[in-house]
Amino acid sequence: MAEFVTLAPEKLSALREMNPCLMSYNIEFAEVTGGTFWKAYTPEQIAGTEPFQVGKGENITDMYKDLMQVYAPINLYDEKLRKLAKELGTAWVRVSGTWATKTYYDFDGTCNGKVPEGYLNVLTKEQWIGVLDFVKSIGAKLMISVANCPGLHSADEPWHPAEAEKIFALSKEYGVPIDGAEFANEPNMMEETGFPHGYTAADYRRDQDLFFVWLRKNYPDCLCIGPSSVGDGLDFMGSEDSASGGGVEQLTKENVSTEELLKGTKEPLDVFSYHYYNGVSDRLASVMPSAHWAPEKANSEEYLYVPIHCAKVYAPIRDKYAADTEMWVTESGDAGGGGDTWASTYLDVLRTLNELAGFSTVSNGVIFHNTLAASDYGFLAREVFDPRPNYFAVLLWNRLMGTTCYDTKEPVREGAHVYAHSRKDGKPGFVYLVINNSLTETTEVELPKEAERYTLAGQDGNMRATIMTLNDNPLVLGEDNALPDLSPVVQPAGQVELAPGTCTFFVL
Repeated sequence: MAEFVTLAPEKLSALREMNPCLMSYNIEFAEVTGGTFWKAYTPEQIAGTEPFQVGKGENITDMYKDLMQVYAPINLYDEKLRKLAKELGTAWVRVSGTWATKTYYDFDGTCNGKVPEGYLNVLTKEQWIGVLDFVKSIGAKLMISVANCPGLHSADEPWHPAEAEKIFALSKEYGVPIDGAEFANEPNMMEETGFPHGYTAADYRRDQDLFFVWLRKNYPDCLCIGPSSVGDGLDFMGSEDSASGGGVEQLTKENVSTEELLKGTKEPLDVFSYHYYNGVSDRLASVMPSAHWAPEKANSEEYLYVPIHCAKVYAPIRDKYAADTEMWVTESGDAGGGGDTWASTYLDVLRTLNELAGFSTVSNGVIFHNTLAASDYGFLAREVFDPRPNYFAVLLWNRLMGTTCYDTKEPVREGAHVYAHSRKDGKPGFVYLVINNSLTETTEVELPKEAERYTLAGQDGNMRATIMTLNDNPLVLGEDNALPDLSPVVQPAGQVELAPGTCTFFVL
């Protein structure tokens, strides 16, 4: 049955003011130094005409040859990359990942390419200055995590700032200070994160306190963010008929909860952070089938509710250990493991926009999409930096949606995910986002007055199209990488029909 929605601005009630950097993104440490990352899907796998297959093995390590490939460092000086990143507006750039936990900072060039014992990779001064130049050029804020691996100390020895001081000092000296820092990426996975052998939750609590004490003494303007954990509440992740949980524990020898990481810590958090993915990607489906969603479910209510469910799971934990702070999702995407085969297509736009809008109804904060330009879930295609549908979707979000989030009084249901914010341009009025996630039925919207309309869809009605349309016009770059026309159409007051599988902004 078609859904009917009446937009009633007079009934809107303000919920909260959102962080203007709500839509932010990650640049993986592995991109900066170069290294292994998720192997790209083929065009046929992206289109859904060829299944993704991985060789058999006793464990995930045996299968890495089919899952990963080696990449050169990202070129952060690329003019196209910088232009497109800057168009997204002010954002936080998080340079982290598991790679960061195990990286040695060779800023004096003494390593000669050889990785010191106890580390897995090396960051050069030139590479880090590339990050700083990029952040400065696009007017972003910088967030990192620091080394905490066997090369720095053993589990029995307290963490010390020998490596951290290098990267914080260089950044400050260069004129691009680090604005926020987590101690580690996904610390709940312990040794799989890269921590010293035998590391425990108690060791983590000790060391996070040490890091934050050091940070507040030496770099007091830097936000202390944490714990950047993943896995709590993910019994909801994956197919709803699955009998098992989210699957993180299937990849790790030990997986502790967020509460175990925070209980008894002495240094308060300035920001509470966690990670969320809707599930695991096609690459990991054979290892964790219960945590993988079929593409046929990517528009479903169950699937689209996962990020909102996770926010509701973490909100009381935040209230208990970091009351009155913002809640940041420092890694987010459709699927852990580099994204699903449809992550680079229009099909994932429904999830992305619903995540931003739904999160806003639960808490204030920032969501770091993983990633800007790496793997299939990147806003931009790696190396060539062509924008994917999600790029244009969040570009419109940032240009249209203001920071005041409103309660629309509309229950979320198939065909009618209705959200409202203030106008980004500061003019009186409101911006509605209406997501018709039904792939078979239209949605009827009653407009009380004339509005500007922006309707997003997959090209030729294909949900797995790699090109998205705006009011039926394909969104592709023009000459000299010029952005396409993003103008709205004028929609008269009255009834409007929204086609199946579309996302529409109405500016009133």
